[in-house]
Formats: sequence, structure tokens, C-alpha cells
Amino acid sequence: MVRDKGRRPVSVRDRAGYRFDRTLARSTGTLMGWLVITCLAVVVPVSALLVWTDPGSPRSVSGRLTAAWRTSAETLRLGAMTGTPLRMVLSALLGLVALLCVSTLVGVITNSLAERMAELSRGRSTVLEQGHVVVLGWSDQVTTVVGELIAAGGPRSTRAVVLLADRDKTEMERALAARVGPAARARLICRSGPASDPAVLALVSPRTASTVLVLPSGGPGADAEVLRILLALRAVVGEGPDGPPVLAAVRDDHYRAPARLAAGPRGTVLETDTVTARLIAQCVGRPGLSLVLRDLLDFAGDEFHLTDATAFHGGPFGAALLGHADSCAVGLLTPQGRTLLNPPADTVVAPGSRLIVVARDDGTSRPADCRHLVDQSAITTDRPAPEEPARLLMLGWNRRAPLVVGQLRHTARPGSALDVVTDRSVPGPREPEREPDAAPGTRLAVRFRSAALSRPETLLGLDLTPYDGLVVLGPDPGDGPDRPDDWTLVTLLALRLLEQRAGGRELRVVSELTDDRNRPLAPVDPGSDVIVSGELTGLLMAQIAQNRHLAAVFDELFSADGSMICLRPSGTYVRPGVTTTFATVVAAARDRGECAIGYRHRDRRTTPPDHGVRLNPHKSERREWSTEDQVVVITTEATDQPHLGDRSRTPTGSG
Repeated sequence: MVRDKGRRPVSVRDRAGYRFDRTLARSTGTLMGWLVITCLAVVVPVSALLVWTDPGSPRSVSGRLTAAWRTSAETLRLGAMTGTPLRMVLSALLGLVALLCVSTLVGVITNSLAERMAELSRGRSTVLEQGHVVVLGWSDQVTTVVGELIAAGGPRSTRAVVLLADRDKTEMERALAARVGPAARARLICRSGPASDPAVLALVSPRTASTVLVLPSGGPGADAEVLRILLALRAVVGEGPDGPPVLAAVRDDHYRAPARLAAGPRGTVLETDTVTARLIAQCVGRPGLSLVLRDLLDFAGDEFHLTDATAFHGGPFGAALLGHADSCAVGLLTPQGRTLLNPPADTVVAPGSRLIVVARDDGTSRPADCRHLVDQSAITTDRPAPEEPARLLMLGWNRRAPLVVGQLRHTARPGSALDVVTDRSVPGPREPEREPDAAPGTRLAVRFRSAALSRPETLLGLDLTPYDGLVVLGPDPGDGPDRPDDWTLVTLLALRLLEQRAGGRELRVVSELTDDRNRPLAPVDPGSDVIVSGELTGLLMAQIAQNRHLAAVFDELFSADGSMICLRPSGTYVRPGVTTTFATVVAAARDRGECAIGYRHRDRRTTPPDHGVRLNPHKSERREWSTEDQVVVITTEATDQPHLGDRSRTPTGSG
């Protein structure tokens, strides 16, 4: 052992290892030399041992040495030629040359295959598909969009979904496989790279696609990235009208006009934050609306479709409401491409028009006269009581909060009030705000107050007695806890505890989550709504991707004006306690200028996850209608909403 002055002792083994490492690091030839020495040190002695211990080996030493040479040469693939030393050397030389050539060939093949496999794993090969759906970008909506596109049935079922995002291909495939499942009816193809690069974008063949979807990421520059992708798409596909329909989503309304321009004449642009804010505002006065919309937007149940209206050409639209047994008519698509949602019953169905229906699948709606199923004696003639002003409470603040407040300003009944409690400074008045000069349908008093909402004692100290509805908004990602839904779940737990303290009084709560996996964890009662913003946008995009004419339908349903979905007491249409068909409810709704599309029965507390919502029941379905039952209708006049204001409007539709 060697000891250096002032240092720990260095063993001979350590020094030998160090010198060996230095030798190997010199060159590839040195490494090969050590490999040869190691092989000979093992093969030659073992071969000699095998020969000397073999009873059938030659008796002479020269014979045994020859046998040992032959065994070693065969093991090392050096040839087994015996004879004179020159012949043996030449045989070994040929063996080495053959070994070198074969090893080089194997190495070349292996490297080529490894490079090809690496290229495939990076997702950089060209996609050769026709009629596929291209999804560009990665966000919290991507799993919902891809899952719904693959789950869609009917004649327009998607054959292949091609996803391009600047992420690892294997990670994308694993994330999507968890959502789609192994029994998918369409191929799922992932490609890796920036979608804003035209050279990379060309790999997914957008020119031959049936639809192109552009998703915004969760980063601060998401909308600008969407614009770059749309411009790259224009560079690849061209600006002509023959390209595929393009559906894009932006978060900020300021980017909608530039995005529309970049998307071209066949493009549709959604504002995700605006859509979410509108839904939150609508759900405040109509508990259970989110369940209805979720059922309408996914492909697992009934959704909007277009069907032939030849049987009703020249007649009134009201006849179509009772003209289908297994679907519910809700509007018209005119020959000029104009969408009329819930038009007046006397609207003439012009030749070339198509019906907008709620049906199970595309092409399953068949005309059938259901007028004989209507029981006129069961229809009530009582008018609902007028709605009263509401007092609402909003807890929390995020980037969508101003949009929610704006929607509530527009829809609230005159005399309503909104208290906003947040744990940070929010620009706004501290005293009740009145707008005496505003239109009667837009008057709302708004008051802001700061409080430490992150402290449970603050939440438990709230007095919820005077409020008719609550809105819970979590912080934006990156603007609070690592998982924003954690704060929302804690707030909902505190509200449930306050419900129990108030003697079981049911609070109507509308809460927003960012992750759909947290929906089952939300401690809310059946009278409340949980909205997952990313999932909502994903479902909308999947529906419009299957039929671009539905964009105008959803635009009107989610707008502050125009037709909307309501849940109203069944006593508004039929007498409580009577047993009658759903066709009777449809006829009663038609007489009020509405389209009935389903109901929510009184057993909603014990029937998760839909909590009693049933859309598009058969017209012949009979049931006893209770005072706790609600009818789902599409209407243009909300005269009996429990909290929100009048939305009288003549339907104009959208083109």
C-alpha cells in the first residue's frame, strides 16, 4: 500500500484500476487489444482443459495442442486449419478478416435500424392518410377531443386521428391510450415537433385531412402560438376555399378576430374563456344545466344532429316537434345555410331545409306521427310566477371572473346583487354599484370585498343565508397553489359544512375545476354544478369537428342573447301527479314557444353520475310527473327562471 503525505492511503488495487482506465481511454485500438487479450486469456486455457480432460483426445502432446488450437479457433471464429505454422497463421488471418467484415456489416445494420427506430420514436415520419382528423397542439383539452372524436359513431365516424405536438411521442401515446382505451375504432397516430413549423406540419398531411383542430396550450403565450400555427397551416394548405375546415380555440377575445383571419373562410374560432364564463353565469340560475350540456356534448348519449326534413317541407316547424318518435326537433338549417334554433312554431319549413334534432346517432332519426300520443287534458294552463331578483356570491378570482361578472350583469333580473369575495386586490367599486341608465335587463349591483379565503376559518365564518346562489372560482394555474383544484375542493368542503350548520339548507353552487379527474371528488349536492373548463371546450370542439354547422347552434346556446337551455318545473307543462307521455310535454312546450328535449326526474339524488337527467326519451314513454321533476327545454324567453332575468328575443339564428 502506498501512502501519499497528507492524503489517505492508496491501495495497489486502486492504482491498477486507475492505470487500466487510462489505458482504455487512449483509443479504440487499445480497447480492442484488451478485448483480444481477455478473450485469449479465457478461451485458450479453457480449450486446453477440455482437451486434456477428454478421454478420447490424442495421447501425444502435439496432438493435444492441435486439438486445443482447433477448439480455440472455432470458438473465436478464426478458422480451424491445422498443419504447418504458416497455414495456421493464414487461417487465423482469414478468420480475423471475416470476423471484421461480418462485425462491420452487423454494426452498420444495427446502427441503421437504431437510427430508424429513433426517428420513428421521435415521430418524424410522414403520415399518408386520407380523410383523417388532424389535431395540432397539446393542452388540457386534447385527451377529451381525441377521445370524443374516436368515440363518435354514425356515417361520419373518424377513421384516423393524427396528433402533432412539441412533446415526446411516447408520452403522448401513453396519455391518450389511458383516455381512449384499447378498443378504439379509429387509428391514433402521434407525431412530434412544433406545429408552427411548416416543414413539420406537412408531415401530418393537413391538405388531405377532413378537419384540422388547433388547441391552445396552457402557457401565457398560448393564443399567439395558435396564430402562428394557423399561419403555418395556411402556408402548407394554401389560401383557397378547397382546404379542410379549420377549428381553432383561443382564450382571449382580443385574439379571436386575428385568428379568424388566419383560419380563412373555412375556419371557426372558439373563445374558451368566454364560453366557460357564459356557462358559469347560466348555471347560476339553472341548477343541473351543466349535466344536461355534458350529456349533449359528449358522444356517449344523445347529441345534436342534422336530419332530412323532406316530410315537413311546406309545413310549419311545429309539426316536426311531434313528427319524430325517437328524436327531438329543435331548429332548422335553411337552404341558405342559416341556423334557426327554436323558431316559432308557425315557421314554414322551406324545401331544401334540414332539421336540427337531438338524437342518439347521426342518421337514426325517422319521421313518425306522434300526435295521437298527446293527452290534452294533462296539459296545465297555469302560468308560472314571475321571477324575483337574486342575490349571488362569488368566491375567488381568476382571468375568467370579469367575463362571468359581465355575463351576470347582462342576464340578471333588475334589482339583483352580486357580492365578490377574493383574497387579492381586484379593481372595482367597494360599495354597491348601480347603473340607473342601463337597460332593464342589465342592472346588477356589484360589491367587491377582500378576505383571506385561503384560511378555512374565513370560509367557515361566511354568512350564506341571504344568498340564492354561489360561484366558486379557483386560481389560475401558476397563480396560486401547484394544483388550483385543491383550493376549490377545500372551499366546497367548507360550504358543505355551512350547509349542515344551517340545518341542511341546500345551496346552489356552481364551481369551476381544471382537471376532470377531480370531478368525483367535488363535495357538492345534486342541485349544484361542477364545470371543467378544459373538458367543456374539448367536447365543443369534437362536436363541431364532426359537423361544422353546429357551431352556430352552440354559439347561440352559449351567448347572452338568443335561445338557451332551461330546466323548468314539470308543473309548468303538465299537471302534477298525472301519468302521461313525453309527447304531451312536447306539445305543452310547443304551445309556449319552446322545444322540450328531456327531463330530470325526482330520483336524481340516487342516480349518479347523470343525477336523473334523461334526454330524448321516446315520445310514447309514460311516467307520473312529480312537482320535483324538471323539464329540459330550449327557449328564447326565460320568464320563470328562479334567479336570472328576462331574455326575450326574436330568434334570428346564425349563418
